[in-house]
Amino acid sequence: MYEENQSEIPESFMMLYVKPHQHKPSLPRAELTQRYELCEDLANMLVDTVSTQQFQLGITEDDALEKCWRGLLEQPDLVNGVESFWVVCRLAELLGWPLPESTWA
Repeated sequence: MYEENQSEIPESFMMLYVKPHQHKPSLPRAELTQRYELCEDLANMLVDTVSTQQFQLGITEDDALEKCWRGLLEQPDLVNGVESFWVVCRLAELLGWPLPESTWA
């Protein structure tokens, strides 16, 4: 018997795709799972790079996260704007750093 992918998607990611006054994500489950797994993998892959960059450049943790976020925004074919901010927040969690400002612009 075939078991569907049962990845648990965090609410923080799921809410990226829930429109105001709606209760369900706007993406089908399979696509939502795929987007989440990509973003989670990306955050994990960036841990060493961003922490090394922060140390080598002598910049604050927030500056390192913002630099990463701006780099992700330059790759809209990889992750969209809301996903890029989620990746950076997840990256901060993985590094044990404070969550970034949501006011970056």
